[in-house]
Amino acid sequence: MRWRYRLAFHAFAIREQQMYNHFMQMKPQDVVVLIKLLEYGPKRPPYAQIAKELFLSASEVHASVQRAKQAHLLTGPEREETPNPSAMEEFFIHGLKYAFPPQRGELTRGVPTAFGAEPLKSHISAGNEPPPVWPFAKGGTRGYSFAPLYKTVPQAALRDSFLYEMLALIDAIRDGRTRERHIAEEELKVRLRSSHHA
Repeated sequence: MRWRYRLAFHAFAIREQQMYNHFMQMKPQDVVVLIKLLEYGPKRPPYAQIAKELFLSASEVHASVQRAKQAHLLTGPEREETPNPSAMEEFFIHGLKYAFPPQRGELTRGVPTAFGAEPLKSHISAGNEPPPVWPFAKGGTRGYSFAPLYKTVPQAALRDSFLYEMLALIDAIRDGRTRERHIAEEELKVRLRSSHHA
């Protein structure tokens, strides 16, 4: 029995290592594409439409989908390769801050994120502390620079409230203080588990 246990454990360890390797091969824009696919649900539009809404190219979207499939963040063909919420939850909460560490900068004008944007803004009292912002020339808020996961995030988020909230929560998980991270994790779980987007 002991050798069977060891064999099973070894197989599990290999699978976990393979998933970790695939996670590490992902690119920041893949997270943005995954959130958009989650929002679409089972009715995924053509790559060209997704690309237009995210200010990406169709080839970039296609490449993101392929990397997400390899990392098991999308389901298999039997479920039409829709997002895997449980895998996304694990990756977003425990992996993103290591795969894509936050980059802060100087005070600038931009689009609020993390505790400076909803839904955290309603839960966190920042006082006089400047909020983190994605640098954006057309942004209306002054705060400290917080590099978005991808350069087109500000434009895409301002046109899509669900995408904006998800990315703001992810930024709080990546760089927030303990209370901010805890609230952000719970808010993220609610959205990932929502039947509307599953």
